Amino acid sequence: MSLIKAYQGLSSKARLGLGVGLVAWGVVGLYMSDRAEEKFGFTPSEKEKAEIERLKPKLHIIDNKEERP
Repeated sequence: MSLIKAYQGLSSKARLGLGVGLVAWGVVGLYMSDRAEEKFGFTPSEKEKAEIERLKPKLHIIDNKEERP
């Protein structure tokens, strides 16, 4: 039995509970990963932050006043 068939076989309340559980798991993971970084000393230094800023793509907005037909 495929995973999709098993999911579709669940009641609507069970599917809702599964969805809420997955979202909660994601939120807890995002929260705990930041805390774990701080606890284990993996926070980036100012030099690393500057390097990341240098590598980020830069967007330049150009106003085009000409009308197109």
